[in-house]
Amino acid sequence: MRALLELGMHYGEGPVLIKDVAARQQVSQHYLEQIVLQLRTAGLVRSLRGAKGGIALAKSPREIRLSDALVALGGMESCPVECVDDADVCNRSSTCAMRDVWTEVKESMAHVLESKTLQDLVEMQQKKGVPDMATYAI
Repeated sequence: MRALLELGMHYGEGPVLIKDVAARQQVSQHYLEQIVLQLRTAGLVRSLRGAKGGIALAKSPREIRLSDALVALGGMESCPVECVDDADVCNRSSTCAMRDVWTEVKESMAHVLESKTLQDLVEMQQKKGVPDMATYAI
């Protein structure tokens, strides 16, 4: 998500080198290349070869929902507890009030991620200012 945010912050400026994104976001270039492959397969990122090559968003940050990005990266399936998605894992599922709460938490999270775009995230980051990435741990 930080790599997408980085690309969103530079949207319209042309491609960005993967090594630069990796350095600014303090992730390994090899790991980022794997992530970019997933994002490219999902149609969120494009890569350009050559002297002016690099990676860029494949569409406007306004068109990329945070849920799209998480689905592309395999992260939307997670639930607070297993029984939310599979009631058969617990014989108390049908009578458990806590399962109802966890279901509501999952639905609320999905709603937020569906309603926010990468552009929203870019604007939030701009309001906070550009972080000194050296102060952030991976």
